Amino acid sequence: MRRTEGKPRGPSPWSLAPAPAASAVAEVTVIDVRAPGEYAAGHVPGALNIPLDKLPDALPALKSASARGSLLVVCASGVRSTRACEILSGADIEAVTLTGGTSAWEGDGRGLDRPEGARTTWPMERQVRLAAGSLVVAGLVAGIRFPAARWLSAGVGTGLVYSAVSNTCGMAALLSRLPHNRAPRAVGDLDATLEELQR
Repeated sequence: MRRTEGKPRGPSPWSLAPAPAASAVAEVTVIDVRAPGEYAAGHVPGALNIPLDKLPDALPALKSASARGSLLVVCASGVRSTRACEILSGADIEAVTLTGGTSAWEGDGRGLDRPEGARTTWPMERQVRLAAGSLVVAGLVAGIRFPAARWLSAGVGTGLVYSAVSNTCGMAALLSRLPHNRAPRAVGDLDATLEELQR
């Protein structure tokens, strides 16, 4: 699964469709960059959880793991895993992203591991759409009586434009800290994950 000589090394990472990823999953280290609650709700078998916002702290452990074999990076749809691959590439760590993320994996008829007692959590992209849409509507409705409230809608719109241009999402970072996006205590221990990567 490593890049072959002559493959372009640009900012866009290699990607792997669910079928070839499934046949390689036993030979690679799978890193799930979603929030712990999303990860606990269902992840690619064998995946280790390192949320995207914690990735910079995990670079030494990931560099160590990549020296032993390939890294496959996964999220819900492929957006965050692509961003993660760009960060890893900047740190000279080779990784590939699962095309379409866990949604495509499950849509291809492949199972997800779910810890016992884990609750279902919406993918972060869906949570962001709900939060952003709700704030825009709230700003417009409140603006009927208090015109200054329309600035809330304008602020959210500006934030979404910035998010698209910079390929980052502050709202997702905030939402990932909410209780429903945190994993049960038995799942999502970052220190234990980093130790496992350095073995």
